[in-house]
Amino acid sequence: MTKQKIQTNKVFKHLKNSDKKIVVEQGGTRSGKTYNILLWIILEYCAQNKDKTITICRKAFPSLRASVMRDFLDILRKLNIYNEDNHNKSNSEYKLYGNLVEFISLDMPQKVRGRKRNLLFINEANELNWEDWQQLIFRTDDRIVIDYNPSDEYHWIYDKVIPRKDCDFFRTTYLDNPFLEQTIKEEIERLKQTDEQYWQIYGLGLKGISKATIFKYYECSYIPEEAKLISYGADAGYSNDPSTLVSVYTLDHNLYIKEHLYRTQMTTRDLHNTFRDSNIARNQIYMDSSEPRLIEELRRMGWNIRPSLKGRDSVNAGIDLLKRYKIYITSDSNNAIQEFRNYKWKEDKSGKLTNSPEDKNNHIVDAVRYATYSILSRPNFGKYTIN
Repeated sequence: MTKQKIQTNKVFKHLKNSDKKIVVEQGGTRSGKTYNILLWIILEYCAQNKDKTITICRKAFPSLRASVMRDFLDILRKLNIYNEDNHNKSNSEYKLYGNLVEFISLDMPQKVRGRKRNLLFINEANELNWEDWQQLIFRTDDRIVIDYNPSDEYHWIYDKVIPRKDCDFFRTTYLDNPFLEQTIKEEIERLKQTDEQYWQIYGLGLKGISKATIFKYYECSYIPEEAKLISYGADAGYSNDPSTLVSVYTLDHNLYIKEHLYRTQMTTRDLHNTFRDSNIARNQIYMDSSEPRLIEELRRMGWNIRPSLKGRDSVNAGIDLLKRYKIYITSDSNNAIQEFRNYKWKEDKSGKLTNSPEDKNNHIVDAVRYATYSILSRPNFGKYTIN
C-alpha cells in the first residue's frame, strides 16, 4: 500500500505546542478536532514514547466504534503502518510503537476504574458527567485531551476544567479546517438563516442551549438564609436507578435546590439513615406515589412522608410549574446539575420536538417535581400559591 500524505490543521499544533496537563478543544462541526487529535496521538505522542498506555474514550461504545476508532484505523492505513498482528479486535486495543492504545466507553466500568493510563483522550466529553470525569482523570498521570461541540449552555467543563491553571483552552470552527469541501462549508453557513442556535453551536463553536433542553438553571454556593423550605422530595430506585433526595426552597419567585442523596442499592433502612443524617426532622417529604409500601415503612419509622400528588399529565404540569420559577442549584449538587442540564424533550422520527420529556436524566428532576408540585399546585397553600 502506498503511503498517503497526511495534512494537519491548527488543532494538531495546539497539542504539539501545549505544555499543560489538560488541553480542551471546543469547536463547531467539521473543524477537524477529533481527526487532528488522533494524528497527534499517532505521529507525536506514540512516535516519541514507549511503554505508554493511551486511552481513547467516549460515553457509548457504538458511537466510539463508528467514529473515533474508525478514524484511528483509517489514519494508520493511510500512513501504511497498520499491522493486523498489532490489532486486538476482541479487546479493542492496538499496539503502536511499543505503546498500548485502548478504546473504552463508560459502559465498561472494569476498564474505566481499572489500570492506570498515561494519556487520556475523551471524545465528545460533554456527554460525560462529573463523576465519569473524576473516575477517568484519577487514573491518568500524564496528559488529558478532550473535545466536544458546545451544545450545553451550562456544563462542568466550563466551570471545573477550563478555569484550571494546568489547562489550555482552544476554540475552532469549520473555517479552521482548510481541507473541508466548499459544499460542506456552504451547508454549515446555511444554518445562519435556518437555525440561529445551531449556527451558534455548530457553526461558530460557541456554547449555546439546545432547543430540546427543558430547564434553564443557575448555580449558587448556598441556600439564602431567608429562603423558606417548601418540602423534601424523594425518588425511589434500587439496582440500576438511584434513590434520590432533595430539599427545595423558595424566595422571591426563585427556587433553590440542594441534593442530599443519589445512590443505588438503597434499602428502607438505608433511606431512614440518610433522612436522619440530612436533619429532615419533622419536615414534609414527598415520594413517588407508586411506592406505597416503601412510603408506609418509612412513615412507621417516624418520618413525615406522603405520596406525591399525581394526576392526569402531572409530569408536564410539574414541568410547567417549575418553569415559572428561576431555578438555582447548589454547586455541590453534582447529579442535580447533570440531570437539569440533560433533561430534554423527546424528538419524533422526523427530528421534531414532542411535548413529552425523555425518560432519562430524571431521578433528581422527579424528586424536585414531587416536592414542588405536591405543594405549589394547591391553590389553598397560602404564601406558596401560584396565581
